[in-house]
Amino acid sequence: MQFFKPNAVRRSANSDNIGTGVPQRRRRLLLIDEDDTARAVMARRLSHLNYDVALAENGFLALNCLLARPVDVIMIDMNLVILPGIATMRKIRAAGLAGQASFVMIAGRQDSISVVEALEAGADDHITKPFDFDVLDARLRHLCQRADEVSALARHNAELDARIARRAVELGETRDALQELQADRARLVSSIQALNEEIARLSASRN
Repeated sequence: MQFFKPNAVRRSANSDNIGTGVPQRRRRLLLIDEDDTARAVMARRLSHLNYDVALAENGFLALNCLLARPVDVIMIDMNLVILPGIATMRKIRAAGLAGQASFVMIAGRQDSISVVEALEAGADDHITKPFDFDVLDARLRHLCQRADEVSALARHNAELDARIARRAVELGETRDALQELQADRARLVSSIQALNEEIARLSASRN
């Protein structure tokens, strides 16, 4: 397992927040590829595009990597031998290590059947070799933005559910208090009625 973290400021570091003055956080990416050269080249290029890149040679090592830290994007080569690409994706999900990460499958030029299979299995996107890194960057940022929006919506829904639960408790407490007041009123009415009856009885006995 390797990690690439460039120290220099990259050209796209603030591309999503131009004019806002708010720096874009570095996205974490896990690249799973058995080809040493391909891993090194992609890691270098992706690190230049403002990604913190973790590398794994196969799906089993990828599990260890994800245990160490979560990531935003998981890129998997479709031609993995030890544990095939789709099987790797499924194993990561079955282990509960995917989190909110988006899965991007790396396919060969003539691998359209596998691409369809991967998308049907739950991959978020795919990219075909050879690919343009600027296009890849745009697609990765789009996936990350979508994941952020989904997470924000989930947080909003959780907060809404919490507010609804609090209101339900408050309404329950109000209902209990109202029932207690109604019971007190009924007891008071009964006492007044009994008192009136006693007064009437005493008046009748005097006559």
